[in-house]
Amino acid sequence: MAARLLANLIIVGGGVMARAFAQAYRQAIANASRNGVAQEATQTIKRAGKTITEAEARQILGVTENSSWQDILKKYDVLFEKNAKNGSFYLQSKVHRAKECLESFEQIKVQGPS
Repeated sequence: MAARLLANLIIVGGGVMARAFAQAYRQAIANASRNGVAQEATQTIKRAGKTITEAEARQILGVTENSSWQDILKKYDVLFEKNAKNGSFYLQSKVHRAKECLESFEQIKVQGPS
């Protein structure tokens, strides 16, 4: 008899907790929407998805417009390795994106405008 009572108590308590959690989650979503947190998060995600410009890529790698592709690759290797050892993943990613950006411009320069 005690086991049955304990089992019922656990089942009923679990149901109450599940409903309370669902209600709290819905309330948190409503509060976030009301306070503009959801819109701010959406804007942050949109900004993060934008590509960098050629000027920004050159600034990140510390190269000029007159730098050769070999110089760009040397700068990239140095900065990438420094951030791999004791830097940050964020900076390492920025360096990689800068190289990708300049690589696309270099391909256009080599192939010529279509």
